[in-house]
Amino acid sequence: MDWLSWFDAADYEFARQVLQRGVAALFFVAFLSSLNQFPALLGERGLLPVPDHLAGFSRLRRPTLFRWRYSDGLLRGVCAAGLVVSALLVAGVPQLGPPWVPLIAFLALWLLYMSIVNVGQTFYGFGWEMLLLEAGFTVAFLGSDQTNPPRTILILIAWLVFRLEFGAGMIKIRGGREWRDLTALYYHHETQPMPGPLSRQAHLLPKPLHRVEVVGNHFAQLVVPFLLFAPQPAASVAAGIIIATQLWLVASGNFAWLNWIAIVLAFASVSDPVAHAVLPIIPLDWHAGTQETPLWWLAITLAAAALLLALSYQPLRNLFSKRQLMNASFNRWQLVNAYGAFGTVTKQRIEIVVSGTLDDEPDTTADWREYGFKGKPGDLRRIPRQWAPYHLRLDWLMWFLPLRTVHEEWFYAFLGKLLEADRATLRLLRHDPFDGGTPRWVRVRRYHYRFATRAEFRASGNRWVRTFLSEPIPPLSLRRPQGRQG
Repeated sequence: MDWLSWFDAADYEFARQVLQRGVAALFFVAFLSSLNQFPALLGERGLLPVPDHLAGFSRLRRPTLFRWRYSDGLLRGVCAAGLVVSALLVAGVPQLGPPWVPLIAFLALWLLYMSIVNVGQTFYGFGWEMLLLEAGFTVAFLGSDQTNPPRTILILIAWLVFRLEFGAGMIKIRGGREWRDLTALYYHHETQPMPGPLSRQAHLLPKPLHRVEVVGNHFAQLVVPFLLFAPQPAASVAAGIIIATQLWLVASGNFAWLNWIAIVLAFASVSDPVAHAVLPIIPLDWHAGTQETPLWWLAITLAAAALLLALSYQPLRNLFSKRQLMNASFNRWQLVNAYGAFGTVTKQRIEIVVSGTLDDEPDTTADWREYGFKGKPGDLRRIPRQWAPYHLRLDWLMWFLPLRTVHEEWFYAFLGKLLEADRATLRLLRHDPFDGGTPRWVRVRRYHYRFATRAEFRASGNRWVRTFLSEPIPPLSLRRPQGRQG
């Protein structure tokens, strides 16, 4: 039947290749991040042990493979399986077979990673976790090289990008005044959770350029997303604008895979003719020998589209609600979620600095040595590194401490691990000032950090200037009774 041909988006093969391989690559990064960090943060001897969490866990609400038991060995097995499957998808191996093969592969990644997220507690409480899960589930129905890309699934991926961008834009407009008076970027590059190597240069740009940045952000998030559903080439141009703005965010900060997955998903609106016009090396005859889409596969993709469309009601209402939720899921499978970030911008950067000493008395004469973190600012001279799309979970939560409270359960557990010189915990850090030895005391101090001006940098060589504020946790030791002091 000719009308069935509408469901085949034969001129979107380049988009499918980018979507499948790109999302799989980000799953690979996510599993690698978990393999390297989960046992120390949440393992059997972690800061928030999963076995303790499962004791009060509602098995019916949060699906996970660990509902029956957890062990660090099982966690590593889940991560290893995820790494293998995602690597195969990046290489395009499952895509060579029937469409149900990449479907099963992506659904396996979705279930494996959801199992980790659902026991990850505060260390996995980020919007890009559910974004990756939703993307993995949706991309699963893009089929294989034997079939044309299904148009309904591509439209739903564009709908995901729309919610991601427009939701973030509405959060900003409804949020802090700084987004409405165009001053948000006066602060953001300096106060964002984890600056990158170019963040200081971005912060030092003239203020009129920062105002232009905000206007460009509002245009890219509040206007451009509607054009993702326009006819070509307008849809491809809209995708290009989103990709360009996300690349600027990649260059100026570290937001795990949030920006990278937005870039990948935006390709759902890029057609082969437009891609070929930009890069002639991209072929136009991808489907010269492609078989006609089987009716059974069309039925599966339509059922998936119907499910995702039905689940879109609450997220759609949320977009236009005065009480818009940010990074919220409306079902236990974390499908068709609400997204958004930075409704308000922190005006000052407050850093938590942890130090220890070998001296018996923790007074002002003691030799206090600071622990160095991989991503968060500490050393005044050090250039911030580019970590994204890799996610440093400990460093991110350290940024939230001064915004909430330092008296978090996991943070006291972290201080205890430092006093024990726990090897797994120390591997999460960039610098251990005691080279594996056990400090006698540790303490926590609050500092105000700001980027050095160009003149200050020339005079001192420091990229940061800091001012002592307070000592919210005085010296603690394992050899004396300790309480939570503030």
